[in-house]
Amino acid sequence: MRVHRDGKGPTPVQAFIRSIVAAGRLTATGRLRSPQTYLGSRLHFADGTTSFVFRETAVRETDAADPAVLVVRFQLWALGRSPLLHAFFRRECILHTPLFAGFPGFRSKLWASDTATGVYRGLYQWDGADQAADYAATLARLLRPFSTRGSVSYHVIPGLLREDALRDPDRMTAAPAGEQDAWWRLVAPVQRALVGSG
Repeated sequence: MRVHRDGKGPTPVQAFIRSIVAAGRLTATGRLRSPQTYLGSRLHFADGTTSFVFRETAVRETDAADPAVLVVRFQLWALGRSPLLHAFFRRECILHTPLFAGFPGFRSKLWASDTATGVYRGLYQWDGADQAADYAATLARLLRPFSTRGSVSYHVIPGLLREDALRDPDRMTAAPAGEQDAWWRLVAPVQRALVGSG
C-alpha cells in the first residue's frame, strides 16, 4: 500500500486546513449531509467485537469512479471507561467533520462505537485507494498522541463499494498474514435503520 506517493505532499497541518476549506465549500453549497440510513445499525467484525453506528456523513450525489473502502480504528486514552465521556465525545465529534470531509476522494463515513471496549471505528467510502491511504496516514499521525498505544490502525480495500461490503461481507478480502484478528473485516450483513435516509 502506497501512502505518500512522492514524499512531497502537504504536511498534516496543511492537509487538515485544506480539508476544512473544502468542507466549508461543500457545506455552503448544500452537498455535505448527514443521512440516517444506517444510524443505530450494528457492525460485527471478525475479531469478535461489535460496534454501533452513531453518525453518518456523506457528500451528496457523488459516485466513486475508483471505489475503495477504508476502515479506521482508535481508542482515546482520555475517555477511559466513562460512559458519560464517551457519550459526550459521540455528540461533539460532529465538530470534527471538516477535518476529513474535504479530503480529496472522500465520499461517505459511518461513525461507529464499541461500548464494550471503547474503540471507535470509521467505515468510509473513498474514491481512490491511494487517496484513502494518504488521508488515513495523516489521520493516524493526528490520533496517535491521544490514543492508547497500538490502538490506531487503518486498512484500505481497493475496488470495493462500501454498500457492497455492508450487504455482503464476503466481498471484503480475507485477513492477510500477520493480521489474523481482522479487526476491520465485517462478518455479517448490516441492516439499514428503520428511520430511513436523510
